[in-house]
Amino acid sequence: MSQDARVRSYIYKRFVEAGSPPPVGETADALGLSLGDAEASYRRLDESHAIVLDPGTLDIWMANPLSAKPTPFRVEAGSRGRWWGVCAWDALGVLAMLDADGIVLTACADCDEPMTVGVERGALVDGGGVAHFVVPAARWWDDIGFT
Repeated sequence: MSQDARVRSYIYKRFVEAGSPPPVGETADALGLSLGDAEASYRRLDESHAIVLDPGTLDIWMANPLSAKPTPFRVEAGSRGRWWGVCAWDALGVLAMLDADGIVLTACADCDEPMTVGVERGALVDGGGVAHFVVPAARWWDDIGFT
């Protein structure tokens, strides 16, 4: 496995277990890398859209479908934990990634009414509503923070 693949795998493992992504120094220590090598991996992973760094930092903002910052899409998978989904689609992706039953707590973008979408055995339940994507998928990376 390449260094970048090892770093990416560690980021996701730690993110799922702790509910937040690891700082680059922790990743370096955990994988026996120099800080410079870990920093270079974080930058390459960001450039390849495998993760998203906070602008001007080496802090992980997103490791899709997970967000390190609060979003309108709270994901709960029972006793397994709670995370933020990057968007509605990614919030469901968190549950799929975990192969877990759970719920996504959000609000209607039109009227701000609370909404809960459930997933059981890989299928949507309580799935009333419509998902609207403002930007076509082909343009999401033009401004991934907005999208």
